[in-house]
Amino acid sequence: MDHGKSQFGSRLGSRFDSLVDEAWPAPHRAEAGGWVHRHAGGVTKRANSVLALGERADLPRAVDDAERFYAGLRLPCVFSVGPGATPGLDEELERRGYRTADPTLIMTAPLAEAGAVPGVRIEAEPSERWFGTWWRVDGGRHAAGGETPPREWARRILTGVAAGYLHLEEGAAGRAVPQGEWLGIYCMAVEPHARRRGLGRSIMRALLGWGRERGAAHAYLAVTEANAGARALYEREGFTVAGRYHYRVGP
Repeated sequence: MDHGKSQFGSRLGSRFDSLVDEAWPAPHRAEAGGWVHRHAGGVTKRANSVLALGERADLPRAVDDAERFYAGLRLPCVFSVGPGATPGLDEELERRGYRTADPTLIMTAPLAEAGAVPGVRIEAEPSERWFGTWWRVDGGRHAAGGETPPREWARRILTGVAAGYLHLEEGAAGRAVPQGEWLGIYCMAVEPHARRRGLGRSIMRALLGWGRERGAAHAYLAVTEANAGARALYEREGFTVAGRYHYRVGP
């Protein structure tokens, strides 16, 4: 399903931006007039972008301030443009020559029928095997400079909030973050040699059941529009499109 909104889309709305910020917390944060300049050594755009929510009386000046902040870190200035983004932000960034990156779908699903999956153990911390699987599939493509290694930045992000981690020895991993009525699904990763064996489905169902046990009523996730395989899996598990977001990367 590529069009329309899920029945939970209106409940999620602009909260999506804040939920993701909470579930994928940047270790370094600088408040700036209601915006947040996030920094994690360049590891993932989520943790190294401006969370720009709410009205700004002087939008160009606010963007100028963000550009100076990231220039001081020798990082590109990146904005996350989600459902709750400051009005006019996308147009201002377009005018400045910012390119659009990673168009992404927001998907949601109910957890009413989700139950615990026997025989799996969801841990409170990412094990080295969990981390290795995720890093090989997705995490390792994120570069970072400076004295702190990229894997350390990633570990700080992952463990910055309470979450559940599931690893299957065949080569699959996933992460779930309980956030009240919502459960955030992150880090879904299946190594190439282990694909087309139903491992992603097993990870997803176990995490959803775990979240339901902790009081979540529905789940959300983000998947790039180009990732047709992951989108198909999520649709089969009951997820539907609730919205979209993208990044703007400075020239």
